[in-house]
Amino acid sequence: MSSVPAIQLCYPSWVSPVSFTGVRLRSHNFCSVPGPSSCRRKMSSLRSSMASSLVTEPVEVENGVEKLRDLCSGRVPEHVLCRMEEVGFVSPTDIQREALPVLFSGKDCILHAQTGSGKTLTYLLLILSVVNTQRSAIQALIVVPTRELGMQVSKVARVLAAKPSTAELEQKPCTVMALLDGGLLSRQKSWIKAEPPTIVVATLDSLCQMIEKHILKLDMMKVLVVDEVDFMFNSSKHVSFLRKLLTSYSSKNSRQTIFASASVPQHKRFLYDCIQQKWTKSDAVHVHVSSVQPLPSTLQHKYVICKKSERHETLLRLLQLDSPDSCIVFVGEQSEKSKKAGNAPSTTLLMDFLKTSYKGYMEVLLLEEDMNFNLRASFLSELRQGGGHLLVSTDIAARGVDLPETTHVYNFDLPKTAVDYLHRAGRTCRKPFSNEICTVTSIIVAEERFVLQRYENELMFICEELSHNLQ
Repeated sequence: MSSVPAIQLCYPSWVSPVSFTGVRLRSHNFCSVPGPSSCRRKMSSLRSSMASSLVTEPVEVENGVEKLRDLCSGRVPEHVLCRMEEVGFVSPTDIQREALPVLFSGKDCILHAQTGSGKTLTYLLLILSVVNTQRSAIQALIVVPTRELGMQVSKVARVLAAKPSTAELEQKPCTVMALLDGGLLSRQKSWIKAEPPTIVVATLDSLCQMIEKHILKLDMMKVLVVDEVDFMFNSSKHVSFLRKLLTSYSSKNSRQTIFASASVPQHKRFLYDCIQQKWTKSDAVHVHVSSVQPLPSTLQHKYVICKKSERHETLLRLLQLDSPDSCIVFVGEQSEKSKKAGNAPSTTLLMDFLKTSYKGYMEVLLLEEDMNFNLRASFLSELRQGGGHLLVSTDIAARGVDLPETTHVYNFDLPKTAVDYLHRAGRTCRKPFSNEICTVTSIIVAEERFVLQRYENELMFICEELSHNLQ
């Protein structure tokens, strides 16, 4: 993809098919870099010197087991550490091991690690290490692309900020506000005016309303997190306000900035853009943790080729043969042309088919972006309470929705990019400490095989072909 001038309100030039090559930790200083070619020369000369500055003291181990507490000791308040261990966060993940020393040093950071790697806990621990609950002001802002991801992040933040069952917390508690699309903004307005929360988790649309109406003020903000940053910059309706948030509504010099995602296409160019556009300070660090494969080793990939008219029946046979505990069926968004023609969405057609033809034990549910937000929230709450769901969804469920019981993902429509495939696949293999084999199966027409092969090459996985008759 060709470079896009920075002044244009569109996604930057680094948004392109994902690459997972590279070292685990990068730090580059582009303070005096005039352009991309010079940027590459500068990176080469600085790599060794900057890497040495990021070496930290070894983490203590107890009985041969590394402790997350030791990474945070002296930085995160003791009551937060107690609460963290109380809810089961004991051993650090790779991204926490690599990123926390960098974050605690005060550097701006790009957290680049696969879905389910612990990025959310990583930036929340940083936030809880710097906020002052005695000060009545918004001190941390976490921006998310979807309501569902926002609900998940808010839940984890509240769990960590809660009083441990074994400790007496005398100081004022850390409050977390969810400012999400579809919420009752009047309630949040009253809350902010009465006593501002310490941490705000927000979608861009709701955040935009609050800032432009001068209700929400960011002058005391210490940490700004943009989660799923690649998704945010790929959205034309988000990018304009996101640029304002990073440069006009707050200053890089008065805050610590964190970008997080499972996929950061052209990460060197993105880091360069972050510094040139003044989204981050000049010593921003790219922390990249990836396994040999960006997708879990317990995840199988399969595909079946059929005619487009046979996809419903093919999916039904797959469900009968696989007998999944719980699954998600991903359907593509309806095109504008199809909407104007008055055609029914693919999700509606598939739901009608499954309700009449599927005879299994799983409850068939639908999750769409334009559904009533209360209905979506009740669905997700119901799904988390137990397994046995067959969830039909567009890509809104691919990011941030945490349903650990999901064992199978079916691509009824092939995702548009390798990044979308990655995030759909990331809805499986989410049970902690589980070696359960999960499966992603794509239903494709013959002409789409080359697209799936491209995803295999980019994400480094092998896809097994199933016979057309599924015997």
